[in-house]
Amino acid sequence: MTKTNRRRGRKDRLKQVSEPDPQPPVWPGVVGGRLKPLSPDEESLVEEAAFKLLEDLGLSQAIPSMIEKVTTAGGTMTDDGRLLFPRTLVKWAIDGAQRGFTLCGQRPENDLKIEAARVHMSTGGAAPGVFDLDTHAYRDSTLQDLYDAARIVDRMDNIHHFSRPVVARDIESNALMDLNTAYACLAGTSKHVSISVTEPRNVADIARLCYAVAGGEAAFRARPFLTEMVCHVVPPMRFAEEACEVLELAIKAGFPVQLISAGQAGATSPATIAGSLVQAVAETLAGLVFARLVDPEAKAIFAPKPLVADLRTGSMSGGGGEQAILMAGAAQMGRRWDLPTSSIAGITDAKRLDAQYGAEKSLAVAMAAHAGSNIITQAAGMMSSLLGVSHAAYVTDNDMLGNILRTVRGIEATPENIAADVIAGVCRGVGHYLGEQHTFSRMKSDYFYPEIGDRRAPRDWQDNGAKRIGDVAREKTREILSGYFPSHLPDDVDRALRKDFDIRLTRAQIGRPA
Repeated sequence: MTKTNRRRGRKDRLKQVSEPDPQPPVWPGVVGGRLKPLSPDEESLVEEAAFKLLEDLGLSQAIPSMIEKVTTAGGTMTDDGRLLFPRTLVKWAIDGAQRGFTLCGQRPENDLKIEAARVHMSTGGAAPGVFDLDTHAYRDSTLQDLYDAARIVDRMDNIHHFSRPVVARDIESNALMDLNTAYACLAGTSKHVSISVTEPRNVADIARLCYAVAGGEAAFRARPFLTEMVCHVVPPMRFAEEACEVLELAIKAGFPVQLISAGQAGATSPATIAGSLVQAVAETLAGLVFARLVDPEAKAIFAPKPLVADLRTGSMSGGGGEQAILMAGAAQMGRRWDLPTSSIAGITDAKRLDAQYGAEKSLAVAMAAHAGSNIITQAAGMMSSLLGVSHAAYVTDNDMLGNILRTVRGIEATPENIAADVIAGVCRGVGHYLGEQHTFSRMKSDYFYPEIGDRRAPRDWQDNGAKRIGDVAREKTREILSGYFPSHLPDDVDRALRKDFDIRLTRAQIGRPA
């Protein structure tokens, strides 16, 4: 076959693959949960240890409203200021937790059903830096970077949820940063958004902004498209007082909430994987109790996200096998109780798109996905141990996540899929499957095709410039950023928001006329 014919054949195949298909190879909510790094006995031991910590040790620094609610419900305040949670109360919180709810997009086609072991991929983090697309050097992250990340993700089929990945370091106050973070995320993508709020007094403005975008408070409460992520503890076993106030206010305002514990093994949680897991589970369950006492119908996500340190230096190390197995174990505990669960995975320690990046990120994300985590944050874009984000990495990670989701989908061994009659027909006939209708009919539904991953022969790759995957990703990223400005936020709504709030992204920056 000539080089021209090879290229023509490949173009024809790509054209066939790119056509819309009602049966895609992967989708948001592929069901995981088959990976269980903890044995049944170990699961029970982790549960028992977490319950014992809560009822015997409890947590310090509880806020007054929490003390009042927990003690009224059967908890105890000790003389040394620790709030104890009886296991009957913890089990009440677990048994009655909301399940099977929807994290809504601003557009319904982006809704995510959070139930059982359905898996969704997300960005995440609070990186202070960005790996610059042009200079290939780290610099401080800006509000523009946050908006750009959101609109790239809006185009990535296998990144289903947008969790704020960078801090807008060019905004001078916490109140303005929180407000503009919410705006930049909501303007940049119609997918479900998660953000953190730094101070309790800022919750009201975030709520007002969301109500205005939704068309009213009732409309937002019916279809909340923004989750507030709350690190309600300062490990070990202490509440973060301001964060607990944020949590209470967010629930009352109608936000879904993520309840996050993020101790660091060997520093703020035990050095052992099992000990770190137990502490994170206990701390997160304490948050779940409080959330349900604030509102029994609260949409609360169980999010134990313990981290790992390199004990030689004490610095965070998110790219190792320890982090991967810890996250899989945390997801397994969420599945034990059938709680809506979020895990942190993909925290590569790599500084750029290289072999280390791909190896560390794919290992951790794959394990969390196979363990059945409902929302896997940091799965895309994040690098440098949570200190930096690469916009181009969202494009490469979109391919990686598609491949991981395909493995989560599994083999699906059914009589129809085994296709014994097809095997028999081919063996008695032409001896290969290339011309079979069965092959063509399954080409799109059973196989994931990467968008920028290169599967060409070496000579074709060389003839086309021998570009590295990072170079291809940067080209694609520049193409998106130069020409794609989401339009899901109506123009009249955007203008009204600018009259009521101090929005720092200009109309020009979001691709709209002044």
